Amino acid sequence: MKAKKILFITQEIEPYVPNSEYTLLGRQMSQYVLEKGREIRSFMPKWGNINERRNQLHEVIRLSGMNLIIDDTDHPLIIKVASIPAARMQVYFIDNDDFFHKRLSVANDEGKEYADNALRAIFYARGVLETVKKLRWVPDVIHCQGWISSIVPVLLKTAYKEEPSFRDCKVVFSITDQPITMPLPENFPASIAYRECTPDVLEGLSTPLMGADLQKLAIKYSDGAIISSAKPEPELTDFAKASNIPVMPFAGEDWDEYLNFFDQVWSEGKGEEEEDD
Repeated sequence: MKAKKILFITQEIEPYVPNSEYTLLGRQMSQYVLEKGREIRSFMPKWGNINERRNQLHEVIRLSGMNLIIDDTDHPLIIKVASIPAARMQVYFIDNDDFFHKRLSVANDEGKEYADNALRAIFYARGVLETVKKLRWVPDVIHCQGWISSIVPVLLKTAYKEEPSFRDCKVVFSITDQPITMPLPENFPASIAYRECTPDVLEGLSTPLMGADLQKLAIKYSDGAIISSAKPEPELTDFAKASNIPVMPFAGEDWDEYLNFFDQVWSEGKGEEEEDD
């Protein structure tokens, strides 16, 4: 059984931010999946170093306007979109003045990590999921890549588990390097709480909560994990292998391996109710 609709919730996509191992993963792998006849949607944060005019980003008014409450504070959700003509791909951007305006990914120009990175990840996750609901688009598989997407799996399996858009989907998390070295803020357990997602989801993680716990939380609530780095952190790969879920070893730029893994995870537990095309 093939996963026909795949949602990519990623950290970086080329050409919007400087090239890296992960910008190419965000672009090339999703483009390959599209060219193989699958339907896709792609999301990334609107980092402060993205030139909106050069990349022709524009706000999608019908999707914007919602306020998300994080740590008892209202944060307006702004949705922007741009196209990559060469790839025939659209990319949706999650934006907010508090979390993304004039701010880079993990750290500022001087290399100092943002103290609210974990809260930024919560906002990003909820922003993407609320936007997908508004799009009335129902993915089969959701692929999360990068620390910023790490809250998505836990929300999918708790707060959003009965939503029609996500009720039957499977989620795959790509394990990358771990850029966050600071402890997570003390208000993180209260901030992640939303509907059926309670601070109990953090049980079994370290005390105090550290940056690596974001990816551990994602792995804990995923249906499959992918090692997306040639030099993965043993702490994270060991955690994934002990989590009783399928784990795909590092495959470099063999995008067929990724697509086959999506199909594998999607098919598990579904029997023969639907034939492959």
